[in-house]
Amino acid sequence: MSRVCDFCHVLFLLLLCYSVESCVQKHIQAQVPVILERGDVVSHVNLDGCGDGPLGLISSDPAFRVEIDGTIQTVLATKVPEDGLYFWITVQDLKGNRWFVDVSLSSTDQGSKNAVLKRSKRRWSPPPFSVKENEKGPFPRNMEMIASDTSVNYSLFYVLKGPGVTLPPIGLFSVIPNTGMLKVHNTIDREQYPKFVFTAYAYNTLTNKETDDPLPITVIIEDENDNAPQFSGLMDYTVEEQCPMNTVVGEVTATDKDEPNTLHTKIKYTLKNGTNLFRIDPYSGFISAATNILDREAQETHFLEIEIRDMGGASNGLFSKGVARVSLTDINDNPPTFTQTTYKGSVPENKADVLVAKIPVNDKDLINTPNWKAVYEITKGNENGNFMIKTDPVTNEGQLYVKKPLDYEKQQTVNLEVMARNEAPLDRSSSTWQKVPVGIMVEDVDEGPEFSVPILQLKVKENVANGTIIGVYTAIDPETKNSKDITYYKLSDPGSWISVVSNTGELKTVMTIDRESALVVNNTYNITVKAVDKSQKTGTGTVIILIEDVNDNTPVISNLSPAVCNKGAGQSSVVINATDLDQQPYSYPFLFELVKPNDGSWRLKDQKATSVVLEPAVDLPNDIYQVPILVKDLQGFGKEQTLTVRLCDCTPDGLCAPQKLSTALGVWGILAMLLGLLLLLLLCLLCVFVCSTKGEKLAMAEDDFSGGMLLKSNLEAPGEEVKDALILLPTSGVDIMDGSKGGGYLEHQTTLSSGGAGFGQKQIFGENFYHNNHQGFMTNTFTSGQYGTGMYGNSFKNHSTMSAMDGWQENGSHLNKKLTYFREEAEGRFADDILKPYGFEGMGSPAGSVGCCSVLLEENSLDFLNSLGPKFKTLADVCTSKSPRGGQ
Repeated sequence: MSRVCDFCHVLFLLLLCYSVESCVQKHIQAQVPVILERGDVVSHVNLDGCGDGPLGLISSDPAFRVEIDGTIQTVLATKVPEDGLYFWITVQDLKGNRWFVDVSLSSTDQGSKNAVLKRSKRRWSPPPFSVKENEKGPFPRNMEMIASDTSVNYSLFYVLKGPGVTLPPIGLFSVIPNTGMLKVHNTIDREQYPKFVFTAYAYNTLTNKETDDPLPITVIIEDENDNAPQFSGLMDYTVEEQCPMNTVVGEVTATDKDEPNTLHTKIKYTLKNGTNLFRIDPYSGFISAATNILDREAQETHFLEIEIRDMGGASNGLFSKGVARVSLTDINDNPPTFTQTTYKGSVPENKADVLVAKIPVNDKDLINTPNWKAVYEITKGNENGNFMIKTDPVTNEGQLYVKKPLDYEKQQTVNLEVMARNEAPLDRSSSTWQKVPVGIMVEDVDEGPEFSVPILQLKVKENVANGTIIGVYTAIDPETKNSKDITYYKLSDPGSWISVVSNTGELKTVMTIDRESALVVNNTYNITVKAVDKSQKTGTGTVIILIEDVNDNTPVISNLSPAVCNKGAGQSSVVINATDLDQQPYSYPFLFELVKPNDGSWRLKDQKATSVVLEPAVDLPNDIYQVPILVKDLQGFGKEQTLTVRLCDCTPDGLCAPQKLSTALGVWGILAMLLGLLLLLLLCLLCVFVCSTKGEKLAMAEDDFSGGMLLKSNLEAPGEEVKDALILLPTSGVDIMDGSKGGGYLEHQTTLSSGGAGFGQKQIFGENFYHNNHQGFMTNTFTSGQYGTGMYGNSFKNHSTMSAMDGWQENGSHLNKKLTYFREEAEGRFADDILKPYGFEGMGSPAGSVGCCSVLLEENSLDFLNSLGPKFKTLADVCTSKSPRGGQ
């Protein structure tokens, strides 16, 4: 009976400790024989509700064991007492949850074994074993015994392999090979090794062969409360001051290394100080406000000591202590307060932007936040806007300034009221914004004259006569209150239109006031006037002249040279726009009229306020047309204006296209082409004339030597000339005598042509230069000369206008005049003729100088001519002849 009571007592305690809902039945009752033999099955535990994972099944009575599938069977032969046999089975899952099933066995009256299920197969499946952690020795210590059913038939020995045996931690467990007794050899820390699973092997002692399948053995390490809970995470929290009661401040978290979901890890949180302001939930760890009067200005930071204890806070539980910091954040619960009950200041009159007074305040809220920064307002006394107040960003004090000058004569003292508030509104506070009076004294100073009004407006019509008085602008002395001894001057007048009478302030026009002038803006013209009193104090005023418009401008057409596209039968048109500088009613709408009489080639249509459409009335050719148009304003005031209209072919973008070449030439182009054809015809006639005229044939001696050459002479004086001889060469063409050359200069150019041989010779005599050149067909001669101071004439003969015979006769007459000049007027020019050196290239000529005078003075003067060659025989004849030699 005592055994039953002990069993019930233990079962009661276990039920109190573990309240997890059971996955198995709580009670099993079975009738069994009085004598139970080893291996008898007595009952079965239903494990269907305990999940899919492996379970630990342990019997409290060592005579019974529970298989993994829940089968309860005897390990040892047992006799069931008359009052029954009682024990319990512990069921544990991988999470550490435990359930208990109490088993009661009663014997049958007949003592038969009908109620017992005898196992017929092998007995080789022990339940999980358990070992307490931190268990003290002595070691090794017996733990449990394992046995295989084959031990009935064979002599066996057992071998263990796996973690804790042959794998780390090696040697923690062992087995007595012959008996199957498991032993533990050292203390185990559950937090390091919560469970071991190794394998047992059964071998035949005689054959060393396995007699059964390997058996997995699970050893569960039972927890001992050997770890105190520890805080995890930072314990630094913030909460607003004046927060409502029960406001959550933060959560304290802690961990315990012991087995979860047991009393060893059930932590209780306790607050050791600050309980008047804060509290902590004993099992969740949440800290909350215990009051609604947390004041940051009284204490900004609170340090709370917290204890955490396992075993649900029992006195035998392990514990740790820590400190949590709770910081109060600021709210605007304190308005700024003035340090004085009143403030005073002073300022001279007529001064602006002057600091009058500084108004300091105190604020308990957090510095440099919107809850602390002050904003000042002038709530009374600043109706005229003379003052302004702003906040010093560093000191937070108010700075009172004079914005507009004060007048001592009008007001000697000013009483203001200033209010201070924060940028942020008040929060959870019954206080209000404070106000303070501020008295300002105005100091008297000597002032200059003041005009009756700062700005005077006058209305004046434009173009009024010069000398017209348009108004009077006067000032008074604030001290004497009159205008005596005040002189007026003009400070600014952009157009010099107005004069100011110095002693009366009268304003007169001195030039024409033009509303359309660039100096006038929005019909207004401004001048500035200065008033000076006897103490040289000054005052200024502004006169705004509002200029009224008169009809002094006519409408003007904007574009007087429009272009109209010629589209044949569908000729285009152009819009004519006009502008008038005057305002209404002296401007638009305009009236457009074609000036009469007109030929009816143009017409106007679609008249609008400022424009009209001009288009051809008939088909007109491309040309430039003059179209007079009369434009009048609304009052009938206007003038005639002439449009130069260009009618042309246009490009796709509406511009006049470039004219074609035939169109550009016009009449003059045709005349130029006809003139070119006429010149070409005259050239052909000249060629015919040259080919039909026979040139003079000169008998020329054969060149019997090849060394003779006449080189250019660098002669700086007049060339050698003959006195009585006639220089005459066979020529045909034109002779020109030009008096522009220096005295004694002769230039003769001749081109000879012969039709049969196609051979031409060009001879140029001038400035001692001689040159031959082959030419063809053309014959031109140009001769110019001037001797002394007398002109023997210039002549230019064009063979295109005379016959060949007439040309020769004319040239012969010209040569006769030249010979007369040589004989009579130029007699003295050759008296000084002397032998002059000549520059030459190559070998010198045996003739020496070829000057005619020098040749005549030499002995044997004519013998050298035999070596000069045929080109100089004519020159020799000229030099030796006394009578002119001519040819027809």
